[in-house]
Amino acid sequence: MIKGIGGIFWRTKNLDAIKKWYSEVLKIEIEHWNGTILKPQSETEITFSFFSEDDPYFPTEQQVMLNFEVYNLNETIQHLEQIGVPLVKEKEISEFGKFIWIKDPEGRLIELWEK
Repeated sequence: MIKGIGGIFWRTKNLDAIKKWYSEVLKIEIEHWNGTILKPQSETEITFSFFSEDDPYFPTEQQVMLNFEVYNLNETIQHLEQIGVPLVKEKEISEFGKFIWIKDPEGRLIELWEK
């Protein structure tokens, strides 16, 4: 029945600041309607997963965590270092891939992943 994820929508305290941050830090070009269309590449996939309320994988006060797949995690880390965005946790490697975590200006934890 479900074809795919149709979008991610949330409220923000400072629309202009959050648009600028996502554009500069994650290179997501935000359009005049305050969003963008992320077109999946042929090898990408979307994970839909639940966590228990007390699972420590991401902050318990945060109901949802964004995970963006990146082409090259090392290049992403270099970009983040150049613009002064600190990693919340150091790079982790597992059977699922390589991961790092950053926070947006409103404190939301974001996971960046290279498969």
